[in-house]
Amino acid sequence: MKELRFIAIEGVIGAGKTTLAKGLANKFHAGLILEEFEENPFLAKFYTNPSQYAFHTQLYFLMSRYRQQRKINQMDLFHSRLISDYLFAKDRIFAEVNLTEDEFSLYDKIYSLIEKEIPRPDVVVYLQSTPDFLYKRIKQRDRSYERNIEYDYLVKLCEAYNSFFIHYNTSQLLVVNIKGFDFLTSTDLDLIYKEIIQLKVPRKIISKE
Repeated sequence: MKELRFIAIEGVIGAGKTTLAKGLANKFHAGLILEEFEENPFLAKFYTNPSQYAFHTQLYFLMSRYRQQRKINQMDLFHSRLISDYLFAKDRIFAEVNLTEDEFSLYDKIYSLIEKEIPRPDVVVYLQSTPDFLYKRIKQRDRSYERNIEYDYLVKLCEAYNSFFIHYNTSQLLVVNIKGFDFLTSTDLDLIYKEIIQLKVPRKIISKE
């Protein structure tokens, strides 16, 4: 197996990032970093009133993710590999979608100062999907703070994510079209695991369609 120290899973809300990250952590016998989104006191308020709470929500996430990612070097002392259910750059993707021009200008100055201190993953797995598919998933899992998520918001996020990953070249990239995948099954989990360890190109796209 090639040297894989740090793997990040990314995708729009509802794509299955945490489920896959937990499964891969078991397969790789790796440490696990899970995003602490439920601790953000502004998140539910943001989905109810985006314009009023977007900046508060984004800054809280930025500082929380920064603090968590900075611990990765310390965690390396205890784990040969780490799996994260998010990529630090996602914070800026959301900021571009959610903030006004003036807010984003201020946000980006802060982001630019701290981003250089964040470790880079060896491989990023991007779970790609459509707004329709994600909207159905979100409604089915029925998390209280997500009940006010609008379909149009998911459209914007999917467009922003796809645009970001079209140009992404910081790490090796595995793009997974998630339709038809179930990361709770050993078959699909094994498939993703093998694709990661056999990845030899800068980017690869896999799909069941």
